[in-house]
Amino acid sequence: MVTIMEIIFLGTSSAVHSKERNHPSIALKAFGEIFLFDCGEATQRQLLHTTVSPMKISKIFITHYHGDHILGLPGLLQSMSLNGREAKLTIYGPKGLDKIKKAIYSLGYCAIDYPVEFIEIDSGTIVDNDEYFIQAQRVKHNVPSLAYSIEEKKKPRFLREKAIELGVPVGPDFGRLHNGIEVEINGKIIKPEQVLGPARKGRKITYSGDTKLCEEMIMLARDSTLLIHESTFTKEHQMNAEEYAHSTSVDAGFIAKESNSEKLVLTHISTRYGDEYAEIMLKEACEVFENTCLAHDFMEIKL
Repeated sequence: MVTIMEIIFLGTSSAVHSKERNHPSIALKAFGEIFLFDCGEATQRQLLHTTVSPMKISKIFITHYHGDHILGLPGLLQSMSLNGREAKLTIYGPKGLDKIKKAIYSLGYCAIDYPVEFIEIDSGTIVDNDEYFIQAQRVKHNVPSLAYSIEEKKKPRFLREKAIELGVPVGPDFGRLHNGIEVEINGKIIKPEQVLGPARKGRKITYSGDTKLCEEMIMLARDSTLLIHESTFTKEHQMNAEEYAHSTSVDAGFIAKESNSEKLVLTHISTRYGDEYAEIMLKEACEVFENTCLAHDFMEIKL
């Protein structure tokens, strides 16, 4: 059975929000969990317009500590407590997360009555279990910044005909072998490796956070099913992108192409761009990487 992975864009603006675009945040429903990537101001209010329950968020991944990516965190954590949350929440972020923790817990009369674990991370694998693994990668911004990828693990293909040839009857033993458990058939031991082929590639989602064009981003995004990449400026404002260590629409398209990604979504759109400029941005990216779309608040993608 294929599990649906659902991505919900809660905020798609950059440093300044607008009536149409909130500060950055993306929710991912997958593997029976809900993950949150960044938590800009008013993220908890954005959640009210979706099917995502804040109480079921298990992990939050912060890319960096510019205000537009974290200022929604104190309110969200306190609201969870007011609503009686008991389940543990884990928050990941680059070096400096401990200072953020202290600021949150000293803000007003803060009462967070459920366990929250804050984990400072650097480049590398940060979560690895039977169903998926998550990687973080330092990228090039004007403050320490991480990008993230999450990739599902697929079991090796079960070679049905080979199993039958070896005398394994159709039934529960197929499942045992597929799960890596040897079985005995008429006194003969059948090992899983005898009936398992190469593993299929799982779906992969990569999120850039804030970054300028860099090789590190291309490496992390390699073979992504979906690449969600910041596109703060059009190519007309390339100098601004360089100055503030952001990406243009063309940069995002180039990273998608070079990383062999399947689909690109542009986000983190500067409020200087209205609908007309946003269409220019999309057109520019599509000229480099055809399978591109422009994110908007509450847009949903299912994989």
